Amino acid sequence: MPFIESRRTRLLNLLAIPCIPFMLFFAVLNCYQGRYLLSVFNLLTSGINVFVLWLHRKQRYLSARMVAILCSVLIYTFTGLFFHNGAEYFLLNILICCLLVYDNKWLNAGLGVLIITAFLLIVFMPQHWRFADPVPQSRVWANVATSLLFIIIALSFFKHIQSDYQREIEKQREALATMNKDKEKLFSIVAHDIRSPLATLEILLDMFQKGEYPENEMEEAAAMLHKKISQLGGSLDNVLRWSSRSMKGIQAQAVNFYLGVLTTEVLYFFEMTIQQKGIRMETSIPEDLMLYADKDQVSVILRNFLSNALKFSYAGGVIELKAQAVGAQVAISITDHGTGMPPTQVLHLFSYNQSPGYGTNGERGTGLGLILCKEFAQQNGGTITVESNVDKGTRFTVYLPIGITAGGDAPSS
Repeated sequence: MPFIESRRTRLLNLLAIPCIPFMLFFAVLNCYQGRYLLSVFNLLTSGINVFVLWLHRKQRYLSARMVAILCSVLIYTFTGLFFHNGAEYFLLNILICCLLVYDNKWLNAGLGVLIITAFLLIVFMPQHWRFADPVPQSRVWANVATSLLFIIIALSFFKHIQSDYQREIEKQREALATMNKDKEKLFSIVAHDIRSPLATLEILLDMFQKGEYPENEMEEAAAMLHKKISQLGGSLDNVLRWSSRSMKGIQAQAVNFYLGVLTTEVLYFFEMTIQQKGIRMETSIPEDLMLYADKDQVSVILRNFLSNALKFSYAGGVIELKAQAVGAQVAISITDHGTGMPPTQVLHLFSYNQSPGYGTNGERGTGLGLILCKEFAQQNGGTITVESNVDKGTRFTVYLPIGITAGGDAPSS
């Protein structure tokens, strides 16, 4: 059932439940005082409210509303017209309920005319019948007070409904905002995963078109194209996996895995860029070193760090990729000896106020990757530190929880 419909049903329950014992009490009282016909109507009103609750239990909500409203209008009109017991004020309750539980303007208009007509008949054209003695004035005052109390309860509950509805809308708005942020993060991942293979493919195809490849090198170039297309297919698979995992928001799913295997995959991703810029990679990662983190998120972090290191390294430079256990964490650092950054740039590196610079070959990023890296590190219980000096290079270090081997021990450093 929709949120607002469930609240409307609860409103009818709130009015029906106390009405049952209330009418039973007056049925006994009227029977004791000799008003047997009025006692019958009191019992009938209690029975109708029980029937309404039964219809709710059977999930026949629209039928329950129509039964409650029409039967109540008929009974209150008759008892108010002949017994002069103040029942016309209960008709006001019914009118308010109609306006609260129905959205159809024509239905509300029709029920409104019917109820107002009944109210005016009771007030201005009361009838006298020898089988219907008027109730005492004290009873009239009690009925009027009770009906006004029900009006207050109905309006207060409706206000509560509106507050709940507003809170529900706010929660949905926040959820949509979160999903939109996650969508931007996924776009950033897509950009990092696909941009490099596509750029390489574009260069190779352009060289093919211009005939810049000698015939004896065509076989090697074809093999390179096949490798890059396979790499692009793997990147698309990663994106699809990320999309399916992130339908309800990006969340870390920690597992134990060997860091060395993951870094090999990341380095393979940048193989062409490393060759083109003549970068020498110096890797120092123990074979048994394990992490306990979300493997895909760690891969994104390392790819961003390595992408930046390659981007801002000079041709023929050196990049160091090292990892070691530090207590209950693993420190993974990627160090380049390129352009470096001033302290002011480092200060805003993980905020939206940063201004991404150009790489040594004119490369330029969006800066969203590092913001994503920081969030992923935090989701996995880790932190990131940056050390940089202008014209000397930059070191990014991420600290993540150490993994546990099959034997139950943390790997040695």
